[in-house]
Amino acid sequence: MAPEQALRESLVRIAEAGCVEIDLAGDGGPDVRGPAATRLQRLRAEPARPALSEALPDLDALEHEGRTDLLAGEAQLEERLGGAVRHGAVAALAGWCPETKVGATAARVAGAGGALVPLRAPRGVDPPTLLMGAGPGPPGSVATPVRRSFTPLVTTYGTVPYADLDPTMAAGTVYVVMFGLMFGDAGHGLLLVALALLLRAARPRRLAPLRPLWPFVAGAGLAATLAGVAYGEFFGPTGVLPVLWLEPLEEPMRLLATAVGLGAVLLAVAYAAGIANRWREGGWASALYATTGIAGAALYAGLAVVAGYVWLGLPVYGVVGAVIAVVGLALAGVGLYATTEGGASGALQTGIQLFDAVVRIGSNVVSFARLAAFGLTHAALGAIIWDGTTALAGRGPAGIVAAVLVFLLGNALAFSLEALVAAVQALRLEFYELFSRLFEGEGRPFRPWHLPVEHTPGPATAAVPPTAAGAVRHIPAREEYS
Repeated sequence: MAPEQALRESLVRIAEAGCVEIDLAGDGGPDVRGPAATRLQRLRAEPARPALSEALPDLDALEHEGRTDLLAGEAQLEERLGGAVRHGAVAALAGWCPETKVGATAARVAGAGGALVPLRAPRGVDPPTLLMGAGPGPPGSVATPVRRSFTPLVTTYGTVPYADLDPTMAAGTVYVVMFGLMFGDAGHGLLLVALALLLRAARPRRLAPLRPLWPFVAGAGLAATLAGVAYGEFFGPTGVLPVLWLEPLEEPMRLLATAVGLGAVLLAVAYAAGIANRWREGGWASALYATTGIAGAALYAGLAVVAGYVWLGLPVYGVVGAVIAVVGLALAGVGLYATTEGGASGALQTGIQLFDAVVRIGSNVVSFARLAAFGLTHAALGAIIWDGTTALAGRGPAGIVAAVLVFLLGNALAFSLEALVAAVQALRLEFYELFSRLFEGEGRPFRPWHLPVEHTPGPATAAVPPTAAGAVRHIPAREEYS
């Protein structure tokens, strides 16, 4: 909030800080262009990157000079000025600011004659989400390199609702573990680590934009290396490493059981996070009746206990599992029926959705078998390449040369294909099997207004001491948000 004569300078300082997302009017009324926007349209030129002049500019001079950058910035400022609420000589705008930036932003605005005071978030309006490491964010935002490299994994799926848990670190860790199981070869894993170090050094330069991802690539390479050590794989079954756990091609069923078991544990964790998210979003009712809440978790647990009965042959497991599953189905049915129009059609729709929920649980658990399947594929390719190499190596000098070529080209091909396949399959498991239980809706990203400011001599707006409380909503400080 600021006196009219200090409002422009206050907004310029907010734009330069880049820490506030200002709520625009958006009343659906007619599109009324301001003087800067009108001049920008008359130029009919591709606008440069918007910027603002610290002093009140001469719009006619800017148009004459073709300064589309400053005209575009003034047009944005006019849009925000048009959304201000005015009372006498005082104007106010509402917006969102990370709580850690409120103090510095308030001091910056006060220097221009305005004032900023946090307000409670209005009912029915969710704050925008700012994950640590996500952009665009306010200048000076702090996030560890690992978190920053994992963040695209979450933001590619969608914007996390503000009330939900931040899954960034957990999602990144699970991803690299699943990738490692499918890409289990110590030699190939070390190549990925080397690639990560090249990214960190911004070499080659054309890959410099990917530099923030180097911890993610290094984590995937380290997971693949550890899996390769467990499998005894080093550029295939070369015998360089002993088998510490199992040999994929010799014990495929054991690897398959491990993959499905890991998937079952990950699904249980996803249900636990889903319950927390439903509670934070809508309270106990949402947490209790949602298929991604307690109802879905109970159904999953009941079916898991029934599976234990099938595996172990103990009747008590079957009875207890059936009871738990029926309770979960009943709770889920109540929640699903409440979202329908009722009557026979609502009951039919609910029945179909419950059947789909049961089938999905089974298919989701089995889907994790691909961790073993693609791990076996990787091991099989390595074995074929190594068998071809050893077969050629015993055929004289020419055979040795051919063996080296087969080893190098074969491993290059296996590395490229399997890295791509494992990356895609791990992403599929993360999105469809796990994230689908964490999130039911999507939030909106935090988009602060940030423009560079030209500090040039000129007629400055007179600063007036603040006379009223400010009106900027702040994003409450939370562990998962900056």
